[in-house]
Amino acid sequence: MTSTMVVGALLRERANEIPDDLFLWCADDQLTFAQTNDRSERVAAGLAELGVRKGDRVAIISSNRIEMLEVFFACAKLGAIQVPLNIFLKGDFLRYQLDDSRAETLIVDEAGYQAAAGILSDLPVLKRIIAFDHTEGAIPYATLHHTEAAVPDVEIEPSDVLSILYTSGTTGMPKGCMLPNGYYLTGATMASEMCEYIADDVLFTALPLFHAWAQGMVMGALVHKLPAVVDPIFSVGRLLERSIETGATVFAGVGAMGMAMLGVPPSEKDRAHKLRVALMIPFSEQQQHEFMKRFGATVLSQLYGQTECGAIAYSVLSGPRNLNSVGSPAYYLDVRLVDDDDMKVPVGALGEIVVRPKKPNTIFKGYWRKPEETLKAWRNLWHHTGDYGRANEDGSITFVDRKKDALRRRGENISSVELEMAIIAHPKIAEAAVHGIPSAMTEDDIKACIVLVAGEEISPEELFFFFKDALPYFAIPRYVELLPELPRNATMRVMKHLLRDRGVSAETWDFDALGITVAPEERR
Repeated sequence: MTSTMVVGALLRERANEIPDDLFLWCADDQLTFAQTNDRSERVAAGLAELGVRKGDRVAIISSNRIEMLEVFFACAKLGAIQVPLNIFLKGDFLRYQLDDSRAETLIVDEAGYQAAAGILSDLPVLKRIIAFDHTEGAIPYATLHHTEAAVPDVEIEPSDVLSILYTSGTTGMPKGCMLPNGYYLTGATMASEMCEYIADDVLFTALPLFHAWAQGMVMGALVHKLPAVVDPIFSVGRLLERSIETGATVFAGVGAMGMAMLGVPPSEKDRAHKLRVALMIPFSEQQQHEFMKRFGATVLSQLYGQTECGAIAYSVLSGPRNLNSVGSPAYYLDVRLVDDDDMKVPVGALGEIVVRPKKPNTIFKGYWRKPEETLKAWRNLWHHTGDYGRANEDGSITFVDRKKDALRRRGENISSVELEMAIIAHPKIAEAAVHGIPSAMTEDDIKACIVLVAGEEISPEELFFFFKDALPYFAIPRYVELLPELPRNATMRVMKHLLRDRGVSAETWDFDALGITVAPEERR
C-alpha cells in the first residue's frame, strides 16, 4: 500500500474528497483536484508505455504552464524523478545538467527544444523527447492523454526521490539536490504554519517551477486543500491585476519583485486586491513597512532556507517577529552556528549555519552522483549551508552573508549584505551588489556595482563622500561601476559570478587612482 505521506497518493485522496474544488490555475488554464488527478494519471500511464520506470529521470525545460504541473504529479505517481531545468540554460551549461542527470526522457516547450537541439547528439543516454508544442520528430505531449493503459502499481515511500533540483553552481559545477517525497510534505506544513492559511486562501506565485519555492506553493495548496495560482512569468505591470482577477490572498516572491512593485506609480489597484500576506525575501525593514503601508498586505521576510533543506528558519505571521532577522529554527531541524572547527559559537558571534533533521525525509538525500560533495557538506554529521549568521537573544537568527560572498579587508570581516543595504540608503541609488577584487595586499579590495534611480546622476566625489560618512573606512569600496541593471537569474537572485567576471572594466571608477581616499586621521 502506498502511503498518503507521498505526493501522488495525496493527490488521489484530495480528488476523492473535494473533486470539484479549484486546485491549479496557470495563465488561462484551470484544473480542479479531480481534473488534475485524472490528467496526471493519463500522463503517468503514457510515460510508462514509453518505458519510463521508477527512478528514471525526466528532464523538463519549459516556462510555467499547466502541463508542467501535470508532469510533476505524473512523475510522483510513477516514482520517476522529475528534473526541471533553468529555462535560461544553453550550450555547455545545459549540456552539463542534462548529461549529469542521466535523463532518458526530455520534455520541452518550443524554446526549450531550440535550446537543446544543438546538443542532443552529445547525450547518449537520452532516449526520447516529448514536446508540449508542435516539434518535428518529437513525441507530442497530447498523445500521452490518449493512452488506454493504467498507471503501473508502484510502491512509493516518503524516502523515494521525487525531484532533482540543481543549485546555482556559483562556486563550482552545479549540484543536483535529491529531494524525497517527505521533503515536499514537510515544506507544505511549514508554509501553513508560517502564513497561517485559512479556508478561503488562494496561493499565488510567479516564480519559475524549476525552483523549489514555486513547487512548494503548489504543495501547500495540495496539503491544505487550497487553489494555487502559478503565473507563467513575473510582470510587475500585471501582478496586481492578476491578484485581483484570481482573488489571491497569499503571494510568494522575492525581494526584487517587491522592489519592482514599490517602483510603480501608485494607483487605485494598490488596495483593490485581497492579498493579506506577501512572502518576499530579502526585504529590508524599511521596505517591509513601505510595502505594508502602500499595499495593505503584511510582509513576511523572516524566512531563510536553501534547496537542500527547505525552510531552515522562519517566523509565524501572528507571532513576534524581529524584522531584521530570518526567524527562528524550524521545528523539524536542529540548527547551530559554528566556527571553522565546527564548534558552537556564543550568541551574537558570527558562525556558519549548520543543520540536521529531527525527522526522517525532511531534507535532501544528498547530491546526485556526487558522494564526495555530499560527505563534504555533511562533515561531522551536520549539513553545512555555507552561510554566515548570528544567533540573537530572542532565539531568532540574523543572516549575515554567504561564505563565498563574505569579504575581508584591512583585517576586518565585512558582510556584503550589510554593505549593500548601507549603499542603497543613498536616495539616488536603486540597487547595489558588492564583491571582492583580488588585492596586492593579499585580502580583498571591494567593488560596488550600482544601479541609479531612473533619471539620476552622481559623480565619483559625491558618492565617495557619502561612503565616507556612512561606512567604516575599511568597508568603503575602492571600485565603483554604474550599470543599467544587475544581472539576475530567473529567481531574481543577483548573479555575482558574472559581476566578478567583469572585474575592473574601463568604465569602473577607481577611487585610489582618482586620489579620493580616507586619510588615517579621518578614520574615526
